[in-house]
Amino acid sequence: MGVITIETGGPGLYEFTGRAETIVRDAAATSGLLTLFVRHTSCSLLVQENADPDVRRDLEAFFRRLVPPANDPAMAWVVHRAEGPDDMPAHIKAALLPVSLSIPIMDGRIALGTWQGLYLFEHRDRPQRREVVAHISG
Repeated sequence: MGVITIETGGPGLYEFTGRAETIVRDAAATSGLLTLFVRHTSCSLLVQENADPDVRRDLEAFFRRLVPPANDPAMAWVVHRAEGPDDMPAHIKAALLPVSLSIPIMDGRIALGTWQGLYLFEHRDRPQRREVVAHISG
């Protein structure tokens, strides 16, 4: 029922829970399913804790260690480097993490838990303009 545009400033988790709630509220949906889909191949979507910022920092550190930049010696096997050393690692991270989410709507609200929020996980080094398509069904 809409597109959420998220301007990123480089790698990290960008919360957009409030914007998704607005879409549900504006649609006057009391129940159903909110589906979110990111229209890019180098970022991901997550449901994650939104209370303690250390969780986000630790997740970011983990994925930097798991998939370092292509100019790291451990990544010498990487062929696709068209847009720099963060290019293929960003695609790998997006392949490991979800690019779509489905969240139930209950009593006119998205049914997230107390400490849960919706995040775009940016994997590229440079600022990006990302689009998340939101659709409400049934």
